[in-house]
Amino acid sequence: MILNVSGRTDIVAFYSKWFMNRYREGYVDVRNPFYPKLVSRIYFDDVDLIVFCTKNPIPILKYLKEIDKPIIFQVTLTPYKKDVEPNVIFKGKVIESIKDLSSIVGIDNLYVRYDPILINDRYTVNYHIKAFKHLCEILNGYVSHIIISFVDDYKNVQKNMKFLKLKKISEDDVKEIAINFSKTVKENGMTIQTCYEEDNLTEYGFIDDVCVSKEAAYRLTGKKFRKWQARKCGCVEMVDIGVYNSCKHFCKYCYANYDEEKVVENFKYHDDNSSLLIGKISENDTIKVRRR
Repeated sequence: MILNVSGRTDIVAFYSKWFMNRYREGYVDVRNPFYPKLVSRIYFDDVDLIVFCTKNPIPILKYLKEIDKPIIFQVTLTPYKKDVEPNVIFKGKVIESIKDLSSIVGIDNLYVRYDPILINDRYTVNYHIKAFKHLCEILNGYVSHIIISFVDDYKNVQKNMKFLKLKKISEDDVKEIAINFSKTVKENGMTIQTCYEEDNLTEYGFIDDVCVSKEAAYRLTGKKFRKWQARKCGCVEMVDIGVYNSCKHFCKYCYANYDEEKVVENFKYHDDNSSLLIGKISENDTIKVRRR
């Protein structure tokens, strides 16, 4: 089994202590987001690989030596300010933590996600080209692979249009970004790919790959895993242990955390000692052990 920690919320940034408590105790409970009374119990003995996804790796750095499982880290690092990412920490600190991660988990198991790319009067195509070049130059020697995507028209994006003030990304915009990004990664000894985009941009020098491939999983575990049946992105199948609307970054483009009041409310029900990320097990819950 491969754990995704997490696409639904930033467990690393806000709940690292809880995660390590679960790891030490040997299991974690995950409430089904569609059938709340159904809880999956996952034993870490059944976990072959952990994929951490975060905008702030700092809280978990001190714990990583305790984890005796293979690890992949995907760290999202964008050039946006507080108007788009209100509670993301200072990006310089994120960069330093990425450098630390590179020495801990290895450069081949660390990906930086420059996504999503959005365009408006402040964050222009030229702004992204310059920011991306600066980022790659700083991370040269610490990161070898970058993943990008373009903003999608999620419900939260529509709701926050007054903040985002998005402009339509044209084919020419995509081409200009792709050409310049490809040139930049080549100059810095890196590779680049898109994440589940209609155009994989290979004609501009991007590689054709998925964010967590079956090949990468096999390299780290020696086991073969099938593709994720619930998604059509082509990634290896993973089990997400997060909870929607529980991330306090409040990013204006996020698909998983679209109700800030609900996030604040959920956070009140978090307990570092609970087996669930949000709330506790009740007598009405049905717990089933998940092995894969």
